[in-house]
Amino acid sequence: MSELGIAEYFGIGEAVGIMATFFITLYYSRREIRNLRVDLETKVLNDLDDKLHGIIETLVHKPALGRVVDKENKANQSDEMVFSYAILYMCSHAFHMRQRKVLSDNEWNGWLRWMRTTFAQGTIREYWNRDIDPRNWFDPDFEDFINNEIIDKKKTMQNE
Repeated sequence: MSELGIAEYFGIGEAVGIMATFFITLYYSRREIRNLRVDLETKVLNDLDDKLHGIIETLVHKPALGRVVDKENKANQSDEMVFSYAILYMCSHAFHMRQRKVLSDNEWNGWLRWMRTTFAQGTIREYWNRDIDPRNWFDPDFEDFINNEIIDKKKTMQNE
């Protein structure tokens, strides 16, 4: 059996140190790439939201253009309906930014309060339940969020 001298131990330690440095660098690089991908997706969502905001602003000024996206043109029935869509799309955007962990807990709690108050005190809840077909205009996660976290929470808060 051969014995290792101190120089060999230093050589092994050096190799282990180099390998550890490599794995740590790889770990942080992958994490940073993942963060960059989320940042890019968030930027794309923000850009799309800006475009949607411009379209909704146009519909507020010219509701007849709503026929382009809805032949029945329910949006032409009232300015409140168009404004309800604008509010819901803004809430949807906040919801998706929360899912991506872009909003802090404090910011999200402020949004939750605002949404619950809006649905409790405004007419948007009636538009959501009666006139807006969420399955056609919003994604399933947001629809479930509104139905379960905003509307149902409001009901349970009123019953207490």
